[in-house]
Amino acid sequence: MTAVFRVGLVRLVSRTQSPNLLQAQTNALPAAFQRCSISGKTMRGGPRVPKAAPYPYKTKKYSLVNTFFDKTSKRFDENSKVICVEGPIAAGKSKFAKELAEELDMEYYPAVDLDLIYINSYGYDMRKLDPQLPPSCRSYDVRNFCQDPGHDLAAQFQIRMYMLRYSQYIDALQHIFSTGQGVVLERSPYSDFVFMESMFRQGYLSRGARSVYNELRQNTIGELLKPHLVIYLDLPVDAVKKQIKARNVDYEVQSKVFSDAYLTDIEQLYKQQYLKDISSHAELLIYDWTAGGETEVVVEDIERIDFDQFEADSHNKKMLDWRFPLEPEWCEARIKYCHEKPDLMNYFNVPRFDVPELLRSADDSKTWRDVWYNAPGMKYRPGYNAEMGDGGLLTKTKLGINEAI
Repeated sequence: MTAVFRVGLVRLVSRTQSPNLLQAQTNALPAAFQRCSISGKTMRGGPRVPKAAPYPYKTKKYSLVNTFFDKTSKRFDENSKVICVEGPIAAGKSKFAKELAEELDMEYYPAVDLDLIYINSYGYDMRKLDPQLPPSCRSYDVRNFCQDPGHDLAAQFQIRMYMLRYSQYIDALQHIFSTGQGVVLERSPYSDFVFMESMFRQGYLSRGARSVYNELRQNTIGELLKPHLVIYLDLPVDAVKKQIKARNVDYEVQSKVFSDAYLTDIEQLYKQQYLKDISSHAELLIYDWTAGGETEVVVEDIERIDFDQFEADSHNKKMLDWRFPLEPEWCEARIKYCHEKPDLMNYFNVPRFDVPELLRSADDSKTWRDVWYNAPGMKYRPGYNAEMGDGGLLTKTKLGINEAI
């Protein structure tokens, strides 16, 4: 109901503005994107100079009232874009994405992992609690998947990976809307289904678990804005296996998961489904990364892309998610991602009770809760645990903006 009221009020405000002001806003937004090509430091001749001071979105809320005093599009420039780096396992995505973000002066978001769940804000590893927990409640991360991919918790693992990528993508949208600085992400929620489907084809997930995942994805993915650019680093299966061996991560090297069949499924799903679908909205660059590559060459290719070419044709679906003709619509989108993230994450609460591996008994859940919330740093909210060294408890009055309840 709050969201409905907010949307209605934002639109009402836009309608009550004078026609001349609305026309000025409509004309002003394309002007913000006149320099339609992303530019690197070499082309700019130095670091990016923000058009307006960044909004402190991590410590300060952005609600309807703020829209009257702090507009959104004024911070945008040619580099206010979302770039996703994709590719098979061990392709060199992390190194490339970091270098790309540095050259384009964008914020880098690394690949997510289950440490975001299992290591709390005080640095305590919750996986240490496993001996006290029933089997259905124990930790299961990428190491466990590599060692035992057929475990019942594999389905929960992949669903959590999707949730983490979804949450991170919202954080990236918060950043770009509040600062105007572009973002570079290593993988995204849009490509996560590639791994779910590959796991299903290899028999690691049941048909029921796959159904739950697809229902969750259908319920959530439409709330996001698709990326402007996807860069795919391509390696054949043989090269991927060599790279896995070369980086020498023990649980990867010893794992039977990375078979030719599994890696081929990932490659086919990427190329035949994900890249095909995402290219209808985003620009797409594909590189043979078998022997690595030069980030500077990729930057030069990016600088040649005209991201505003869709403006001439209103029926062109390229960049459709990012077409907001009026300033109130930009502010409305900013409120959605900066102020209403908990509501977006609640869309994962899909009641499905027909998949046994995704269920816990009442007794197991009680045991988990008793153990989990008595671990170091988990009894109270972060910043309120005296046994962890937190002080000034009687004078604290504020919580983190994105702090989960």
